[in-house]
Amino acid sequence: MERVPEDCFAHILSFASPQDACSLCLVSTTLQSMADSDCVWEKFLPLDCQEIVSRIVNPSLSCSSNKKHVFVTLCRPQLIDGGNKIFWIEKNSGKICYQLSARELSIAWGKCPLYWSWKPVEGSRFEEAAELRTICWLEMNGSISTGMLSPKTLYGAYLKVKIADRAYGLDSLPSHVSVELPNYKSHGTVYIRRPSHTHEEWLEIELGSFYTGLDKEVVKMGLKEVKGVHLKGGLIVDGIEIRPKMV
Repeated sequence: MERVPEDCFAHILSFASPQDACSLCLVSTTLQSMADSDCVWEKFLPLDCQEIVSRIVNPSLSCSSNKKHVFVTLCRPQLIDGGNKIFWIEKNSGKICYQLSARELSIAWGKCPLYWSWKPVEGSRFEEAAELRTICWLEMNGSISTGMLSPKTLYGAYLKVKIADRAYGLDSLPSHVSVELPNYKSHGTVYIRRPSHTHEEWLEIELGSFYTGLDKEVVKMGLKEVKGVHLKGGLIVDGIEIRPKMV
C-alpha cells in the first residue's frame, strides 16, 4: 500500500464514503496518514465549498484549512445567508442538506399580524419562527434549486412544525402536500396533529420526495388546506428541511 501514489489512493477513496475513509484510519498508521490527506477529503467537499463558506454567518472557517477539518465543521449545521438558511453535510455519505427558515417561505398572509406572528421560539434553529394566530386559508410554499444539492440523490422535503397547546382546527380536514419539478409532481394529504407515540415538540411533515439529476431545476414544495372555511390556529412553523432519504 505504501507504493500507491497519494493521488491514486485519493481517487480510489473518492468512490467510497467519508465513513469508509474514517474506517481506514483504524487499519494502520500508514493508511491513516493517507486517508487523512487533503487529497482524499477534498473529494468529499462540495464543489462550491468556498462560496458556501463565504455565506456562513460569523465565519471562522477557510477552505484553505485542513480539508478534513473543513468537512467535519460543515457536518455541523451552519447558519448561512443572513441566518435565513442552514447548510450542513451528512457525515456518513457527504451529501448536502439544507433547511429553509420560515422567513424563506412564501406564507399566505404571513406578513399580516392579524394572522401570523413572528417571534423567537424555544428549540428553533433560527432567530424567529412563524406562529399562526388564526386563519381559514392555510398555505405555505418554499423552493430550492437542485444545483444547490448533491446530484443523483433521492431527497425528501420535510416541514418542521410545532403544535401549540392552544391549537385548533388544524386536523379538521387533511392538508395537501406537494413537491414539484418541471417534469415531476408528487402530491399527498396529511392531517396536522401531534402523534400520540412521541414526546418530541418539533414534528416533521413529509411534503414529498424528488431525485436530483445533473440538470439544474427548481424544486417547489408546499402545504395547504384551503377547502375548509373553518378557522385554524396554533401552528408554529420553523421551516422546510431538505435532506437525502434513507433507502
